[in-house]
Amino acid sequence: MPSLHVRPFLFAGPTLSRARAIAPLDLEPYILEPPAERGTIAAMAARHPAGCAILVDGLFHESLAVGHAELRDAIRSGWQIWGLSSMGAIRAREMHPLGMRGFGRVFERYCQDDDFRDDEVALLHAPEPPYRELSEPLVHVRAALAAAVADARLSSDEHVAILGQLTACWYGERTLARVRDAVVASCPSSPAWVNAWLASFDAYRWKALDLIDFVAARPWATAG
Repeated sequence: MPSLHVRPFLFAGPTLSRARAIAPLDLEPYILEPPAERGTIAAMAARHPAGCAILVDGLFHESLAVGHAELRDAIRSGWQIWGLSSMGAIRAREMHPLGMRGFGRVFERYCQDDDFRDDEVALLHAPEPPYRELSEPLVHVRAALAAAVADARLSSDEHVAILGQLTACWYGERTLARVRDAVVASCPSSPAWVNAWLASFDAYRWKALDLIDFVAARPWATAG
């Protein structure tokens, strides 16, 4: 178990920016790093004594994604590695049998559904801080549509049709504007409800909410 006096490395970008916009975060315990890519974890493990690293966001389109082997090697050398929210949740699900730890709603969704696709958490964003978001992850849209069905705003058939349209899109084309158009087309008499629903969309941004919960809970500090 890493010393509680060792500050964990936190690899995050757009998810952290969104989380900060939703709620105040105590980030003092963390060493903030940009989204990870292939070789990032290996370089960290080579330069520092074993400690704790939290993988949230990772690059995958413009460079190779964080590798399974480097995560495995870091864990074997004594690192406590957590994954959540985005690329971290994907890798935590894949590497859980080898000791990577997962946290949050998105991680649990990957564990519960073997058909849950990697592009569910993908989004386009600006390359530099604050990593302005240019699209919306499908995992958020799923949560929002499910809430609309639970509130009797959408029927099950409408839900399936809208989700089908958005699932068929390239992840970079999944924007809130496209979501709005799809929902309004299904509910042309309810534009006011749709606008209010989208205005409260932070309630469905699981990736950021998972990070907020993780920062508050600090599970790395008590994990054995």
